[in-house]
Amino acid sequence: MDDLLDLPQRSVKPRDTGLTHVLDRGLSVAEIDSLAEIAGEFVDVVKLGWGTAVVTGNLEGKLARYREHGIPVMLGGTLLEIAIAQDRLEQVLAWIRRLGLEHIEVSDGTITIAHDEKLELIERLARDFTVMSEVGSKDDTKIMAPYRWVELIQAELEAGAWKVIAEARESGTSGIYRHDGEVRMGLIDEIVHAVPPQRLLFEAPLKEQQVWFVRRLGADVNLGNVVPDEVLSLETIRLGLRADTALAGVGAAIDSESVRAE
Repeated sequence: MDDLLDLPQRSVKPRDTGLTHVLDRGLSVAEIDSLAEIAGEFVDVVKLGWGTAVVTGNLEGKLARYREHGIPVMLGGTLLEIAIAQDRLEQVLAWIRRLGLEHIEVSDGTITIAHDEKLELIERLARDFTVMSEVGSKDDTKIMAPYRWVELIQAELEAGAWKVIAEARESGTSGIYRHDGEVRMGLIDEIVHAVPPQRLLFEAPLKEQQVWFVRRLGADVNLGNVVPDEVLSLETIRLGLRADTALAGVGAAIDSESVRAE
């Protein structure tokens, strides 16, 4: 099939760019097998959303099945925030180690954590885990200046984060988006001007958001909070196999002059 069409060059697993980060809100073992059968080639990391890992049935069975399919798993950052708020961080970290997880998310979108403390936690965890930190609030009324986004992202990368996630919630209506899901285009331009896009992962649960990022930053942009049913759809967007990007030249980023300022 490689010579069937002229398609953008895509990175292959294990990828460092072009990541598809999938949100598992309660998949069964059978559904994991189905996802791996149909789209496993395009799933780079799975997050068990917010605190679902605490209450999901057959958790260890699910994790074993993801391991069999070669798909890394991490728990939702909100769970670590709750642990910090309840002074149970060490207990939760011990549990994560017992589960055999190698990826971990460090966020502060729900509770307030002094940034120096967050950086110390990232630096500490980066010794044992692949850390994905997150910048941005889940509260859509909290607007942060672009320069502050850049400062926080750069500091967290320097502290040892592998990627920094740009917050949007699972609804795609906060952080890097307005309350109606529209991309804050000027903010994204400011961020990627200062930070290499391959060091970032943009939460983009909605198709329109995925299309915008692929058109703006190319097929190998890192996108997150993708629902399992839309992994294949996203790959077609990346490759220009869907009308939204079919004629957009998605193999490379579109020149910033073509992007409307915020």
